Amino acid sequence: MSSPVLKRQLGFWVALALAVGTTIGSGIFVSVGEVANASGTPSLSIFAWVLGGLIAIPQVLVLAELSTAYPENGGGYVYLEKAGFRPLAFLYGWVSFFALDPPSISIMALSLVSYAALLFPVLGGIWGKFLAVAIVLVLAAMHYRSVKEGGVFQVLITLVKIIPFVVVIGLALGFMHPENLSFVPASAKGSNVMSSLMSGVSATTWSYTGMASVCYMAGEFKNPSKTLPRALLGSTIIITVLYTLLTIAVTGLMPFDKLIHSQAAVSEAVSFIPGLAAVATPFIAISAMIVILGSLSSCVMYQPRLENAMAKDGLFFKLFGYIHPKYGTPGYSILLQCGYAIVLIFLADLRTLLGYFTLVMLLTNIMMYASVIFCRKRPEYTPMFRMPVWPLMTALAILGAAWMAWGTFIWAPIEGLIAALVVCATGLPVYFYWEKKKKQGQSPSTQA
Repeated sequence: MSSPVLKRQLGFWVALALAVGTTIGSGIFVSVGEVANASGTPSLSIFAWVLGGLIAIPQVLVLAELSTAYPENGGGYVYLEKAGFRPLAFLYGWVSFFALDPPSISIMALSLVSYAALLFPVLGGIWGKFLAVAIVLVLAAMHYRSVKEGGVFQVLITLVKIIPFVVVIGLALGFMHPENLSFVPASAKGSNVMSSLMSGVSATTWSYTGMASVCYMAGEFKNPSKTLPRALLGSTIIITVLYTLLTIAVTGLMPFDKLIHSQAAVSEAVSFIPGLAAVATPFIAISAMIVILGSLSSCVMYQPRLENAMAKDGLFFKLFGYIHPKYGTPGYSILLQCGYAIVLIFLADLRTLLGYFTLVMLLTNIMMYASVIFCRKRPEYTPMFRMPVWPLMTALAILGAAWMAWGTFIWAPIEGLIAALVVCATGLPVYFYWEKKKKQGQSPSTQA
């Protein structure tokens, strides 16, 4: 009797919802003000969001080609491995599991509860942590039991999470002050336009990360040659338009000198709409909870696919390669990843730790985009989608990833380098051990 495998049963709308739902998170409620402050003027702030979306396009084009050449689960791990960077591919998955993916689930669950605490203060303490655990458990159970039902939920929650932004944009059209869009602060007069624009674009970059999530599940989408490129490019266009319109709306509602100092730009903008000032806080709290829930669900859905793919290659704990015979999901990988996230919920300062290890992942992403150069030289490389002007697109994708890595390095250079050393010191011995076991015809045990 053959072992159960993950089946291609998801369509385009699930892929699009996964990409959009992962990318649009709670950060957009704050980043509109951060980008405005970095840009210096309303016009540059708006253009920064447009340019930030354009910069993301080369990256999704590279991913579209790689994902149709290797339409299997695992994302960057697969592309690095196929390009011949097997140790680096392993480290990609190693740092993803232990330092990035489960911590991100924990952070999102706690962020969701922090917004709930604005409405129910009792959730500000230990009860909030228990609620965060409950949310993770519910999502884990849903994605454990059914890929299709998880996909349907992802489509629905993504549609719902866009509604609050559409409401703000729509209401702003009737109440915005056009003069706000042409206002130039005294501090911006005489400043270098290009430098200000680049600062603004840099502040947008994190808001555009997440579209690659569909590549983690490339082996479960029907007709990947069309589904994956359309989802990657479509999500980039949708998100760019949404962010740009939201920035225009917020800028038109709020005086710019207030916007550049705002830590909750969307919330404060709602208070400038007549009749909504009294409900601004609950409106944003509920909106943020929905937005975060969508991102959290997508992470619980796609992240375990990476470790599942690695386990099948003999490069991760054997349990993670288990496929449930009835539900057709990577059951243990989902449960173990969410279980690890639940443990982390009760720890402190995860966000800072996540920032330190992000540098490692960004450096690996540079190699992931570069891997297309090496993959194209392989005789079996036959992608169903080929990006136009591929040398230029690849170079731009690498530069975009390098830009983000440099920004992260400047933020915490010593901590980031230490994190990189920790990843190599812990991961490489395990990698060589498992490679040795594989050559001997064995699989990694469930022991650490």
